[in-house]
Amino acid sequence: MTWTAPTVRAATGPAALLATVLLWSSFALTTRALGTSGLTTLDLALLRFATPLVLLAPWVPGALRRARRERTSTLALLLVGGVPHFMVFAVGAHLTSAGLTGLLVPGTVPLFVTLLLLRRRRVPRGRVVALALITGGVAVSASTMTSTHGSIGVVALLAAGLLWAVYTLALARTTLGLLDVVALVSLGSTIGVVVAVALGLGTSAMLDGTAVGSEVLTTVLLLGVGTGIASTLCYALAIRQLGSGAGAVAGASSPVLTATLAAPLLGEPLGPVLAVGLVLVVVGLVLFHTSGRAPSPARLPVDRRPLLVE
Repeated sequence: MTWTAPTVRAATGPAALLATVLLWSSFALTTRALGTSGLTTLDLALLRFATPLVLLAPWVPGALRRARRERTSTLALLLVGGVPHFMVFAVGAHLTSAGLTGLLVPGTVPLFVTLLLLRRRRVPRGRVVALALITGGVAVSASTMTSTHGSIGVVALLAAGLLWAVYTLALARTTLGLLDVVALVSLGSTIGVVVAVALGLGTSAMLDGTAVGSEVLTTVLLLGVGTGIASTLCYALAIRQLGSGAGAVAGASSPVLTATLAAPLLGEPLGPVLAVGLVLVVVGLVLFHTSGRAPSPARLPVDRRPLLVE
């Protein structure tokens, strides 16, 4: 096969979409697996956000200048997608399973986005059915956690989905570029983690000098580079090349891949109840993204009104 320029461009979109699904799944699996390592949750957050901050260091000054033209409320809501979301997500991942972690957060984001915009937009009938399927799938999946810790973990994952929905809506209204957002969220989150450790709100094996080098390197590569930079850029590229339908494919494929890999990698087999919940959520996600007339993210109008207050 001759790799001409048109051929390369045609292959870029599918390759970026595949990479996105793999990286999203690795985030859930890695966060779950590293919960039993010598690194604390604050260590994971620090490496997750400090890594892209270092890599994007030349971009930060310009991002800060451009941020002065953005609304303070929008910047605050963007920062919700940083360390607040990560910490809540990590707690949920630690108290539940990788399959449930990979399912509940991406599965509930469309539900929470719709609820947050309910007073502004009419929900198409197809999406009502989709949201009902997602809600049913979430309820069935959550029923697999019968212990107190498991129930708390489910609540944490639902809260993480809500925080990511807020971040998603902030992305739709911001005038900042993609790398600007990544740089600013990474900067704010890194500062937040350092301040939390300094105030004694948590411990850090890295800042105490007791972290294991191999665990640090693994976290840097999988969470810092993989999730912090690569997944963000791959998703944007997939949407640009393949259209908004790529988001449906990624959102539906990631939970399936995560649940499938959790068995051989973490010894967490996919039980029949979770399998039913997985099917309901995946079908609901596909229906949600394919029903109605959802504009491409690249063409979403910038909404200058407050997101949560009319």
